[in-house]
Amino acid sequence: MIAIIDYSMGNLRSVQKGFENAGVGGVAIARDAAVVSQADGLVLPGVGAYRDAMLNLKKSGLLESILEKVEGGTPLLGICLGMQLLMDSSLENGDYEGLGLVSGVCRPIPRVPGIKIPHIGWNTVDYPGMTANPLFEGVPRDSAFYFVHSYYCDLIREPDVIGRVEYGSMLPCALNHGNLYGVQFHPEKSSTLGLRMLSNFGAIVSGRSN
Repeated sequence: MIAIIDYSMGNLRSVQKGFENAGVGGVAIARDAAVVSQADGLVLPGVGAYRDAMLNLKKSGLLESILEKVEGGTPLLGICLGMQLLMDSSLENGDYEGLGLVSGVCRPIPRVPGIKIPHIGWNTVDYPGMTANPLFEGVPRDSAFYFVHSYYCDLIREPDVIGRVEYGSMLPCALNHGNLYGVQFHPEKSSTLGLRMLSNFGAIVSGRSN
């Protein structure tokens, strides 16, 4: 079972529907620790302010269970704000502590002439190296995904970066660190290839649980 973490930030049903349309079964919205503790995989979605997201996570009563599952090797996929929360900290309207699961800082997208902030719309994603990460299995290089964000993850460890997007400069937009995965874009809003990515995460979870 894949648990989508409900901490009152984002359209959980659209993510759940995305997994269903991708053919991934056993996806539930988790509002209590018991559901999280039984999960084979976790999804941390999110849209909104970093500070509020961290406060909501702590108030939800789910944070300890999430960290225990991650420490035990359970795959976790962070989507948009959910990816940013994996960082050590964020500079969004202040300086706020994150989950500290992936070394990095969430920073504002650099302002350059001709670049509108926030970054909204379809943009192509490239992944480094000759071999795709399992999250990108079957996804051609330079495929387009849907973005809505004003901040990006400045990752400290280069090997953690598995995807980049050009928006004024080349920005990390997908990560993998051990059992942790993250995408800055919204696969649930990114048509066929976005669903393929959700299916790939389902395969990652299934491969570990079998």
